[in-house]
Amino acid sequence: MEKKEHGRALPVPPQISDATLRDSAHMAGVEFGPRDAAAIADLLVRTGVALVEVGMVAGPDSKDADLVLATHEAVGPERSMTLVVVRDRQQVATALDEAERLGVRHIMYSIPTSEQHAKLKLGSPSAKFLQALARSAISQAKDRGFHVTFSGEDAARTPAERLVPYVTAGFDAGADRFRLAETVAYLSPWQMQDVIADLTAIDGSEIEIHSHNMLGMAVANSLAAVRAGAKWISATVGGIGERGGNAPLAELLTSLRVIHGDTRFDLTHLTELSRLALKGAGLGEAFQSGPTTPHSFAYELPGQLSHPEAYETLPAELVGNSRELLVRTRLTTALVKWALNDSGVLVDVDAFTPWLIERQESSGAPLLDRDAIRKAAVEFQAA
Repeated sequence: MEKKEHGRALPVPPQISDATLRDSAHMAGVEFGPRDAAAIADLLVRTGVALVEVGMVAGPDSKDADLVLATHEAVGPERSMTLVVVRDRQQVATALDEAERLGVRHIMYSIPTSEQHAKLKLGSPSAKFLQALARSAISQAKDRGFHVTFSGEDAARTPAERLVPYVTAGFDAGADRFRLAETVAYLSPWQMQDVIADLTAIDGSEIEIHSHNMLGMAVANSLAAVRAGAKWISATVGGIGERGGNAPLAELLTSLRVIHGDTRFDLTHLTELSRLALKGAGLGEAFQSGPTTPHSFAYELPGQLSHPEAYETLPAELVGNSRELLVRTRLTTALVKWALNDSGVLVDVDAFTPWLIERQESSGAPLLDRDAIRKAAVEFQAA
């Protein structure tokens, strides 16, 4: 018999994927260790989460390899998924080699779909090129036996006339699931419902929603997506994550319980999960989402710092906040160059960057902002 929700029919109950060990682990300055990854993954599965998203692989000796292996050890590779960024055919082949080496079975392709993100990251805003790239990457992975979820990075700002053909092409190439990434919080719940309805109308489609919480609507948008036929929701423990955070797992699961009468999940693990994840992330005992916290506009990728308009729902200055670099060990020469730009500090960046990385590793990886990197450069000059 069909369950009722506040007098209305309940859609098919969604499966939950959790991105704490991927999206949140790539939040500026946040780096989980293998022990944290194993404990978090175990609790997530015991709670009833279907899939644990962990790390990113790009090539040999991926930095997240230990996180991926620890998660596999804790819950098995069949219960985990790992991200692969898509840029070109050879890069994808190299990343898939590494995924195979690590025993990954389920990959999630990150592919920019909006004209702005495609031009920035792929060098072309062409919709035809985007579709061809997705078809090629998906075919490569399916030929190797991977389960494939492909995303639309910045899909919430991608017009339907561009997004629907892209998603259709991905499923035609053999993809198992599509994730709509609300990379930049942008839609209201009723707008989200319309966007998802266009995608669930595609023959053979299986849709997942991944929302960010800059506007405080990530849970509402996720539930609206389910109303429109989405079968998966992506969340994070405590809602931690970049750009205002993600859909918070506890609020999502309790909403499903209260609003939809969904009793599939063991909610008794949620408080322990939040404490463990927040401690591992170095965020104390609480994480606040939205546009006013120190982490709201913090980045550790030079592309995000150089092109903030591509990642921000609204400019930091509009709410009296400021944009900042926060990093621990993910230091690159490009990031260091950005930090030293207009500082008056002249240093050999190619020599300084490995020196700073070594110092970070030996000192326990304290959190660095732009001023701390500039101060370290002066110390390097004097050494």
